[in-house]
Amino acid sequence: MLPPELATSHPLVLLFVALLVDAVVGDMRWLFRFAPHPVVLIGKLIGFLDDKLNRPKRGHAALLIRGGIATVLVTGAAAGAGVLCSEAARGIPYGGILELFLVVVLVAQRSLYDHGRGVSTALKRDGVEAGRVAVSHIVGRDTASLDTHGVARGAIESLAENFADGVVAPAFWYLILGLPGLFAYKAINTLDSMIGYRSERYRQFGMVAARLDDAVNLIPARLSALLLVFASAVTPTASPARAVKTMWRDAGKHDSPNAGWPEAAMAGALDRALGGPRRYLGGVEKSEWIGNGDARATPRDIDRALLLYGLACLIHALFYAALAIVALGGG
Repeated sequence: MLPPELATSHPLVLLFVALLVDAVVGDMRWLFRFAPHPVVLIGKLIGFLDDKLNRPKRGHAALLIRGGIATVLVTGAAAGAGVLCSEAARGIPYGGILELFLVVVLVAQRSLYDHGRGVSTALKRDGVEAGRVAVSHIVGRDTASLDTHGVARGAIESLAENFADGVVAPAFWYLILGLPGLFAYKAINTLDSMIGYRSERYRQFGMVAARLDDAVNLIPARLSALLLVFASAVTPTASPARAVKTMWRDAGKHDSPNAGWPEAAMAGALDRALGGPRRYLGGVEKSEWIGNGDARATPRDIDRALLLYGLACLIHALFYAALAIVALGGG
């Protein structure tokens, strides 16, 4: 057995506790009224480098190289900050509390649930216009023309996709590489969300960031899909068999090599069709439908997805608790 002071600072213990704390406190907006959130700082650095390096008059090769440089600088700076924070936590009494706090801050488990619930509440209480505003905070598409079904699908898709890159992936990279891995992952994910587009401005400049994001989400996306399958087995309104079938058949239909896995698992579990044509500011993207169910999703389907998501988060946390018990028992 490990001594108590080492056991409580074990990464698996910290990760399990962080997931529990995040489920209670969420994104702590009150705190970040007084200090910038780490992701905000990362975003400012990306914006600065975008302004300085991404000049349309440059050729494709030059933009590709400059985008690669920006990606390396941002990711390296984030990883370096993670190293400094990790060393600081080791060098002070009760440093595990600092590390715990940073993990809680960088996992978006509760905030994603709250946003999804906000869309459902807005649709039920105030109608489609309010739903469009609520869902615009969690999707990148143009929401102005969405009907009730489109708003509901957007919320469900966001729950599925962000379960992978907002919950499972940060936990995975923290466990593999500690705070440096967690910080680097959040930097890569933020790079992708800011410059990893196929638009004229970012097609070349954001290519390295987009491909790197695909690489670091390869395993977490598939883990998140499996967690949704397991959760569907204990969700009264979901089907694990249909989730597996749809995931295996339709995951590759998504434009992303990763996002289709949790989205297909969610679509199958709920017997709904997700994806399909989506309108962005640059035009309509003709994506394929994922799932054979009804595409006319409703606020009730958002509630079903929230229950499925919540149970998947619980199973995810319990998985790390089980690993911690094994690790500490063998230590």
